[in-house]
Amino acid sequence: MPEKFVKLDCRSLWSESVGPGPAETILLISGANASALMWPDDFVELLSSKGYRVIRYDHRDTGRSTFIGFDEAPYTVEEMAADAMSVLDAWGVDKAHVVGLSLGATLGQVLALDHPERLYSLTLMCGAALDVDFVGNIARTFSGERSTNELPLPNREVLEALSQRAKPSNTMEEELDRRVKEWSLLSGNRLEFDKSDFRLREQRCIEHAGTWVQPGNHAMATPVSLSRGKELRRVHVPILVIQGSEDPLNPPPHGKHIAGMLPNGQLVEIEGLGHCLPKALLPILADEISSHAVDARTSRA
Repeated sequence: MPEKFVKLDCRSLWSESVGPGPAETILLISGANASALMWPDDFVELLSSKGYRVIRYDHRDTGRSTFIGFDEAPYTVEEMAADAMSVLDAWGVDKAHVVGLSLGATLGQVLALDHPERLYSLTLMCGAALDVDFVGNIARTFSGERSTNELPLPNREVLEALSQRAKPSNTMEEELDRRVKEWSLLSGNRLEFDKSDFRLREQRCIEHAGTWVQPGNHAMATPVSLSRGKELRRVHVPILVIQGSEDPLNPPPHGKHIAGMLPNGQLVEIEGLGHCLPKALLPILADEISSHAVDARTSRA
């Protein structure tokens, strides 16, 4: 599969394209501190089999992209959104269907505000709206304070597990055990957790990056101003919001909240979906995304 390093000012981003070049493109944007391989190969192949060219890339400071100490080269979440446009430019893609999960959903909202002309459609998975103070909600979860907007706070047990990333593992096996436990908590309790599948995925991620040290720079990136949330009401890009019924970080009705702010927002809740991509739900998710892309194509015909 073709690979390309996208050159930025002081770094480069690894990217990969799967499927026919002339086809419409789906750009996959990963979550915080996750490389392109957060998107399982099976999922990429499902989307490609529906006739799309699929591009995924390593965020800055993840995977095979350039890592720089954050104090040496600080950045904002909005600059991370601009990275996605640089990836499309490098592959010669003028317009794409963008799919973002978690932080990727935040970046997708920024793209809909700042670069709507580059988006055929947008799918936001397991995310929070730009007017939600997610960073502040983490602190409120630990302090016992209430949410400021009546939306549910993240699950404390999951946040405590995520905080263990800062402690370096002594061996690859120890690190794999920690990551699998983390995914188990993120998946929720509705579906049977496929431990072996997630272990294989994380092993691939580690081999891809060449290290088992977990990236963490994205937590220091300057967040998007909460005031930008009100701008979503003027976005006319067709947007599908996918809510996981078991999402422990952005539980229902976070998805309903995002969709309600969007003139063209459509909400789909997937039963059993947590804050991850379990193998059993990949076909359903691929169908929802491709159907949304077809609807967007039909609406502009």
